[in-house]
Amino acid sequence: MRIINKVIREIIDHAKKESPLEACGYLGAKDGIIIKKFTLTNIDKSSEHFSFDPKEQFIAVKDARAQGLDLCAVYHSHPSSLARPSQEDIKLAYDPAMNYFIVSLLGVKEDVRVFSIKNGEVNEISLEAVDDKRV
Repeated sequence: MRIINKVIREIIDHAKKESPLEACGYLGAKDGIIIKKFTLTNIDKSSEHFSFDPKEQFIAVKDARAQGLDLCAVYHSHPSSLARPSQEDIKLAYDPAMNYFIVSLLGVKEDVRVFSIKNGEVNEISLEAVDDKRV
């Protein structure tokens, strides 16, 4: 999975801003490269799980379509645990077409990983950061 560096920085910044609560949102891609973050409010206001604000979710889907972007991933943060899907993340991964980015703030340095979750099966996907100027 390819993503521009700017978006990686933005989702880490969002995770830090919302910590100790989980941050969440969508990622939009064009020509197979993630180029945009859609910040959504975690209406659960929790450090252990998240739910999107349905109104913001609708607006993000509409904006992505208007910009010709494919919403290809959900991202969220784990403020105090590893960048791995929790049992709840796996259970609530309803859309097998989505990939799931997790930003961990547990260590000294942030850790960003991406997974596919299909029928409860989790597979880590290789993540390639792309120079912003190449897109």
